[in-house]
Amino acid sequence: MEELALVDWLLSPIDHTRRHEVNVAESWHGRLMVFAWVILVPSGVIAARYFKITPRQSWPRELDNRTWWHTHLWLQWTGALVSLAGLIVIFRQLGTIRFFDSPHHFFGWLTMGLMVLQIFTGLFRGSAGGPTYPAPDGSWRGDHFDMTRRRKIFEYSHKFLGYVALASGVLAILFGLHAANAPIWMWGAIMLWWVILLGAAVYLQVTLGAVDTYQAIWGADPELPGNRVEPIGFGIKRLPPGEKT
Repeated sequence: MEELALVDWLLSPIDHTRRHEVNVAESWHGRLMVFAWVILVPSGVIAARYFKITPRQSWPRELDNRTWWHTHLWLQWTGALVSLAGLIVIFRQLGTIRFFDSPHHFFGWLTMGLMVLQIFTGLFRGSAGGPTYPAPDGSWRGDHFDMTRRRKIFEYSHKFLGYVALASGVLAILFGLHAANAPIWMWGAIMLWWVILLGAAVYLQVTLGAVDTYQAIWGADPELPGNRVEPIGFGIKRLPPGEKT
């Protein structure tokens, strides 16, 4: 009897004064957006922040391990496409655009706008340069290698807007759950996943640390131009030459 009571409680809506009623379009919209902004996008952020140097990589002998880059790119682009599918599903149902009539709509559109902005900032990150990606004239000149003003603006904006988009997505999900009066088990499952992600981020920050992208690609030589400027982003660390994570 207690088990049945627990199941009934988990299946009941969070607000007992309202019914949990969603149509097919609303249901799929919710599933797609949760998949994108609860699973894909946060996982992509973690990959980019903590796995620029992998635990088994012999850094600095082995440089520019691009596993993090491919993982981050795949997860974020997949999240963007899934988000677009979720938007199309609900737009076909509503047939109109609503921006400010509810917190869910506001944060949902804000998240989508920031997602598009992130894509454009990524496209304008500048050239790479360095010994692995030399310029057409054979020199090592490049926006990233030289840490030009363009590259600094990109890194500040891309990282800042990325975290704002992630926070906006969280709020959009929470307000969406409330608007749909989602059952308690949905709230619990999403909250549990966020706790797991947050715990993983804290653990990785303490054990691996968020290594500077520049060092991960070109090493810790203090003569390199990018190693003469402060690392960009909160909690980003620099490694002394020869030290391995």
